[in-house]
Amino acid sequence: MVFEKIIRLDNVNNELIPYYHYKGKELIAPSTITGEKVKVQINDNPIFPSLKVLEILKESPDRIEPLCPIFHQCGGCTLLHMTYERQLKEKTELVRRVLQGIAGIKVKVPDCLGMENPYHYRNKNQVVFKNAGNGRIISGFYEKGTHNVIDFKRCLIQDQYADEIVETIKKLMIELGIPAYNEDYQQGFLRHVLIKRSFATNQTMVVLITGKNNFPKEKEFISRLLVLHPNITTIIQNLNNSQTSAVLGEKEKVLYGNGYILDILMGKKFLVSSKSFYQVNPYQTEVLYKTALEMANLNRNEVLLDAYSGVGTIGIIASEKVKRVVSVEIVEEAVKAGIRNAKLNNIKNIHFNYQDATKYMIDSARHGSRIDVVILDPPRRGCGDLFMAAVIASKIKKVIYISCNPVTQAKDIKKLLRNGYVVTGVQPVDLFPHTSHVECIICLQKR
Repeated sequence: MVFEKIIRLDNVNNELIPYYHYKGKELIAPSTITGEKVKVQINDNPIFPSLKVLEILKESPDRIEPLCPIFHQCGGCTLLHMTYERQLKEKTELVRRVLQGIAGIKVKVPDCLGMENPYHYRNKNQVVFKNAGNGRIISGFYEKGTHNVIDFKRCLIQDQYADEIVETIKKLMIELGIPAYNEDYQQGFLRHVLIKRSFATNQTMVVLITGKNNFPKEKEFISRLLVLHPNITTIIQNLNNSQTSAVLGEKEKVLYGNGYILDILMGKKFLVSSKSFYQVNPYQTEVLYKTALEMANLNRNEVLLDAYSGVGTIGIIASEKVKRVVSVEIVEEAVKAGIRNAKLNNIKNIHFNYQDATKYMIDSARHGSRIDVVILDPPRRGCGDLFMAAVIASKIKKVIYISCNPVTQAKDIKKLLRNGYVVTGVQPVDLFPHTSHVECIICLQKR
């Protein structure tokens, strides 16, 4: 049965999408704002009921016209229909709600720290290429929930210089007769383009993800690209001929430059490769790390564990504030990059461990290794009970938990709260304006 109804949207989920309670189910209403009165169509399917917004009868005062022409197709920037101030309020409230509802604590959550100019902040940009017939090639993002490519020339959150490079690549492909790759038929050449740029040094990396190894008209393509974009410092060809949603393949070769770009973050130098995990918003990353280190209140007598360390950014930045840093990371390439970055900054008091963070934490607790403070920035799934149990067993006096998922963060700290730890600070930071994602720093201390 399908019927229409007028409702008021009073609830919002953890993806910041308002929803309507219907027969025990949460029916989401994308592109709306809590408090709005809407006319909806409800499909009363007994297994998967759904809701479609037909008309907004009473708009929120925070509603604005999305600046992006593909807002309703793309699915990337899900909050462009509301003011930036409202976005920050929604993210602050999300952190407060999950801390109370999941971790069981009522704490004052300061306003989410936002950007002065929340556009074109991404230093990592990737697009997919597709043959569109009649000699045309399009590039863009996949439409949400599909493999249809939405053609676009400008993205509001991507680096504008990266968008210009993509347009040049598209023109060169057409002029030189280089086809896009067709995954279904495993024909063609260029599949994706990944661009990384340091906003501090202006060094730019272009990664050409290809379905075939043989690069047609390689020398002419590269020389013309470099003439038009002299800030490109390295070009890499990455081979990915698998039928997979993963963008990067295992094999790659450097076609120009040294395969890295140099970035500077909080006064420290970092070499970034094509596969390095590196925060995509450099402006807010500085805000995030400065805030985390202020909350940690480190001193020169302490031993710091940097868990889930990636390429060692936090540990390297914090190294001058502590006696010693122990960095733990399970991705071997990231560990090698961390060692390179430490040498690049002439840092002697940091040691990198290629190991699972939970296993390292358990072994450390078993052997009584000294750790005074732990800073952790785990994947979205969190770090889990075993890691937290080892933190408790080690009697670590201070935990600085940085998370891109407040829900798993709240679940993780619940175990600490039951074992003598108290929250001494909370701070949400908006690393991804116009999206539903929010970073949150929580500082806990042993009583």
